[in-house]
Amino acid sequence: MLWETPFLFLTTSWGYNNAMDLSALKHALSDIQLGGLRTFDTIGSTNDEAIAWADAGCADFSLVIADEQTRGRGRFDRRWVTRPGASLAFSLILTPSPAELPLLPLFAPLCGLAIWQALKDRYGIPTEIKWPNDILLHRRKCSGILVEAAWNESRLQAVVLGIGINIREDSIPPADLQMFPASFLNSASDLPIDRFELLAAVLHTIHAWRPKMGSPEFYQTWQVHLAFKGEQVAIVQSPKPSIIGVIEGIDGAGRLVLRESDGKLQYIEVGDVHLRQAGEQTEKEKDHAG
Repeated sequence: MLWETPFLFLTTSWGYNNAMDLSALKHALSDIQLGGLRTFDTIGSTNDEAIAWADAGCADFSLVIADEQTRGRGRFDRRWVTRPGASLAFSLILTPSPAELPLLPLFAPLCGLAIWQALKDRYGIPTEIKWPNDILLHRRKCSGILVEAAWNESRLQAVVLGIGINIREDSIPPADLQMFPASFLNSASDLPIDRFELLAAVLHTIHAWRPKMGSPEFYQTWQVHLAFKGEQVAIVQSPKPSIIGVIEGIDGAGRLVLRESDGKLQYIEVGDVHLRQAGEQTEKEKDHAG
């Protein structure tokens, strides 16, 4: 069921602890200027809805949010499980300015920095940013990011930031769907986390970091909170052999810089690659790596 408003508010119920009503949503989002808002009790994928909305010409900073996703996905069309009331799942639509067009590879780390900042500032939860698009809590994935572009022929229409955050224990997917060990935020918080409050915090930090994309502060903060920096990892790249090396950091193009045992630097671009701690690839990944 779809509820829509051209600006901010809607009437729906989410059923996380007590039902999330209109007053709860108004309170959480009262100081956020959205371009538009669509919310669903159940949807296939918020990113699919957001891309269709972008194609129709929605405003910058428009939001699609759902209580449950039945066809949610991550990178490479991997399934992202969103059970009712257990997770925060939303897609934010941004219309890049001419100055932002050269910075398209930085929209995923924009999300990562925003989630890291929101969890630290509002809840005191320390996390790390796993290149290229995950947030780790105690070295386990608590949030995934999927950034997609909406094109009108050769013209970029919008960038869709798809974000899923595990909040309750029942947000954890079955073991056979986990490409990386998973965690949830309530395991690190003394009090249950309110999804609307978390949503507002992340939207605020996305807004704050957006004009800083590509700046020294942006890269420095990303580097400091980069997971596995200085540690040996495996870059699993299907169907090529894995690359083993120590993470040196991130370069100015957002590539992962890896130092191999012979001292040679490898620059890894976002693509059909998976980052794993060395020696922890799954059997499936080992098969893909040849």
